[in-house]
Amino acid sequence: MLSVNRSGSKRGLSLVLTSALLTACLEPQPAPDLPARPSSDFTITNLVDRLEKPWSVAALPDGGFLITEISGKLLRHTPGVAPVEISGLPNDIFVGGQGGLLDVVLSPDFTRSGEVYISYAYGTEDANGTALLRATFNGNALENPTVIFRASPPKSAAQHFGGKIAFLPDDTLVLTLGDGFAYREDAQKADTHLGKLVRLNRDGGVPSDNPFIGKDKDGRAFKPQIYSLGHRNVQGLAVDSETGELWEHEHGPRGGDELNRIIAGANYGWPLATKGRDYQGARISPYESFEGMIDPIHNWVPSIAPSGLAIYRGDMFPDWNGDALIGGLASRDLRRVDLENGVSVGEEDLLSDLNGRVRDVRVASDGAVLILLESRDVDGDGKLDANSGQLLRITPKS
Repeated sequence: MLSVNRSGSKRGLSLVLTSALLTACLEPQPAPDLPARPSSDFTITNLVDRLEKPWSVAALPDGGFLITEISGKLLRHTPGVAPVEISGLPNDIFVGGQGGLLDVVLSPDFTRSGEVYISYAYGTEDANGTALLRATFNGNALENPTVIFRASPPKSAAQHFGGKIAFLPDDTLVLTLGDGFAYREDAQKADTHLGKLVRLNRDGGVPSDNPFIGKDKDGRAFKPQIYSLGHRNVQGLAVDSETGELWEHEHGPRGGDELNRIIAGANYGWPLATKGRDYQGARISPYESFEGMIDPIHNWVPSIAPSGLAIYRGDMFPDWNGDALIGGLASRDLRRVDLENGVSVGEEDLLSDLNGRVRDVRVASDGAVLILLESRDVDGDGKLDANSGQLLRITPKS
């Protein structure tokens, strides 16, 4: 039986933070003057309907889907069959603020091993963080669930958990960890997982060639799992299946969302270098670039609140091969960043009339694009409606 820790009383600081985040991330944001293609330019198939704030989707080999809902549910959806809630989740899922059940990813050898990896927020309102679960999926339940990683130390803010998972070509995996919102300076500290990407073996062990093993910064030893640092809140992570390159995007505060190509051992600058401002408009740093830190490949001002990332490889949209597909929570659309030799050379606004918050983006095995809508304004009254999440399949216009 799944028991979920839910936040109780709201503190004054939490109210201020929540208000700022809602203003920045829930209200639809106008798109800049970009080439735009509306939904009518594509064939859109509704695969799953009536989801309640879904967070992630994984396509199963049999044509079904595993979908997480942030409230703590893992659902199996099979076309033509009623959804099944999967049992076996841990009992310490923290649902509050931005916390809950997060990413779900199949292992590269899923057809043989049945392994799935699931990230979630653990703990309580006063002490929480991001955890990673490994389990075997038997069709109806998670068997042998094992928590293989917990971010430390715990934090007392219910924002910026990160939680995206991706497998590298060497069969290790990377997990994104947010800066905790109220702990942004920790993104530059060696002895905390906040504001980092971590690289793990499939059993949660530390790969022997991780870049910071045995190193220190400012007199503090690096946690051995750290793969890169200087991140704010990474909500998109993907490996290019052709080149093996790892890409991520992360939320800036008020502007300054970033798309980055990840290099082992690199520092991506937050909060010392950013194009974003805080939610009251003040400058966070006088620097947009900083010596020894990596500048983003692409950035957004104002914010689109990016969520979900895929590097497209497929036959259905050949002109998109190698490009980044990025969902927008605030912009309520799908963005295509045209990448040439690792450089951004343009951006296109796709599905500009969706009117729904795009939470996740995947590329199906046949080259179709899957997008997961967290919630939609169904009746056009400007408000997001409950149980309005959808999984959509995008293919070329026939």
